[in-house]
Parts: sequence; C-alpha cells; structure tokens
Amino acid sequence: MEATPAVQACIPTAGRRERKKQRTREALVDSAFRLFAEKGFEATTVEEIADAVDVSSRTFFRYFASKEDVLLTFQDEQFGAMKEAFAARPADEPVITALRRASVSILRACEDGAFGFDPERFGCIRQLMESSPAVFGSSLEHGQRKHAEMTRLVAERMGVDPVTDMRPHVVAAVVNGVFHTAFELLGSGAVRAERFSDALSELLLTLEGGINFPAAAAASPASAD
Repeated sequence: MEATPAVQACIPTAGRRERKKQRTREALVDSAFRLFAEKGFEATTVEEIADAVDVSSRTFFRYFASKEDVLLTFQDEQFGAMKEAFAARPADEPVITALRRASVSILRACEDGAFGFDPERFGCIRQLMESSPAVFGSSLEHGQRKHAEMTRLVAERMGVDPVTDMRPHVVAAVVNGVFHTAFELLGSGAVRAERFSDALSELLLTLEGGINFPAAAAASPASAD
C-alpha cells in the first residue's frame, strides 16, 4: 500500500537526515574550538562541548572519537586540499618544489580565510600545538598515520614503485618532520618568519636546496702532518 502525500511528507529524506547530521557535527566543532580558545584544551571536557550544543556526550562520540579528533578533522581538510594542490602542480616540477608550493599555498589560504577555510580555527590549532603537549603529540601521530598516503603521492609524481624504491618514503618522512619543526621554530631566532606558512616555506626551501651541509672542520685549514 502506497503512502499518502501527507504521510510521504512526514518521511525524512536521506538528504535531510544528512544535512541535519552535518549541522550537528559543525555545531560541535564550533563549540569545541570556542571552548578550547576560552579555557584551553586540557580544561575543556567532552561534556561541556556537547552541552553547549544541547546534545549528549553519546551524540558527541557518534561524530568524534575524542576531543583531539575535533582538531584533527581540520587538519584532514588541510591535507585533502594540499593533496589536490600537489596533484595540480606541473607534472615536471621536482617533488620538494611541488610540495612546498602546494602546501604553502594551502596554509596561506587557511591563514587568510580563503577557499572556505576558517582562519580562527587555524590560529587556535597553532596556539594549542604550542601550549599543549597532548595536542602536539596527537598532531604528530596523525601526521605519521598519513605517511603511507604521502608516500604514494610522492611515488606517483616520481613515477616509481614505493614497494621497491625507498626514496618516496624518505621524502614523506622528512616533509612530515619539517611541518612539525616549523611549528617548533616559529617565533624563534632560527627562522625569520612570523606566519606558519612563511616558516614552512623557509624550511622547505632549505630542504629543496639540499641538506648535506659541510662540517665545520671541512672549512678549517688542514693541520700539518
């Protein structure tokens, strides 16, 4: 027996359910970032994030495995955009050059609020990574989990098989380390940048130029026999 038009109108479509879930998810993200900025990461609880959206903690855990996971979703968005930008670079561009130009362009978009990125969220993550060992550690672990995907992308650009060629693995590991080093060195005397995108650009340019630096002793006059 077919449903009447009135009954059909009461049946939510899959699209409507998905939109409602997306609104709830986005509200939880907004709540989390606001509380992280106000109270700090460690002092904010999952219960407080959920209460601010008028949902239960159980609902929160339907969307996120932990409060760290809220922050990592934003990094997932960055990584997805970076992958697209990397793939769009000219096919003959060297790997580190392409990675630098792709990643720096996306990070500048995050900082400037371009292409739909939220600069306040990006700034909040940067502050939390500087102040919270838990956030920095989660971000580092998250980056390591993306090692396989980055290795695949690098190998594809190089036209090699990562199963038999170690170079894509080396590039992925080194670039992941450079990202976190840029956070650590930002604002220090080691880099001249004020923005994270500029710090990353400076470090990747150094890597691009080669890092087999000469030893100090190599510049000293040879001692007499």
